[in-house]
Amino acid sequence: MIQVAGVIDQAEADLIREEGVDWLGFALRLPLRNEDLSEADAAAIIKAIQPEHRGVVITYLTDAEEIRGFCAELGVSAIQLHGDVPTAQLRALRDIAPDLYVLKSLVVKADNIDELAKTVGEAADWVDMFITDSFDPATGAKGATGRPHDWSVSAELVRISPRPLMLAGGLTPANVATAINRVRPAAVDAHTGLEDATGRKDRLKVRQFVAEARRAFEEIA
Repeated sequence: MIQVAGVIDQAEADLIREEGVDWLGFALRLPLRNEDLSEADAAAIIKAIQPEHRGVVITYLTDAEEIRGFCAELGVSAIQLHGDVPTAQLRALRDIAPDLYVLKSLVVKADNIDELAKTVGEAADWVDMFITDSFDPATGAKGATGRPHDWSVSAELVRISPRPLMLAGGLTPANVATAINRVRPAAVDAHTGLEDATGRKDRLKVRQFVAEARRAFEEIA
């Protein structure tokens, strides 16, 4: 499965869909409030693209009730949680929104494999998929860094996780096939690696990314 994140408007969503991407990610309610689009615009786009393509909210919310309500407002059935969500809130979210597809981030740093493995063990019962992403020590950003991380960490998390794993972090048309072969994830995600100099998705980059990812997934199958 292929996801492209950071959708900024309807035209970009249409481009991404036309090039064969499965899921579209909308980054909202972020720590620094630097969203790419308004919540109202995101809701309209999500309504237009579903059910053929799934709209996924990418957020740092941590409270189960707030998460459930936000998903209902936007009309999404999947959410990607990048914040430090306590296990108790993940359990509560499963109780109050059992049909919501929940992805939980695992942000790879230089020396935190033990911490990530512990998170997998504690959260696996309450999420549907994990997503590994990169940490930028210079800015403190967790995701949308444009930086690959140590893929051996993601490969180990794939090995130990009872849930499927999506690989993100600095993926581009040039490296996605290698990443898939090394990590063997269930899905991949790209964001900044598919943008042009203006910050919009580049059609050729999206097309090449999808082609390389599909080829690599067929190889490991």
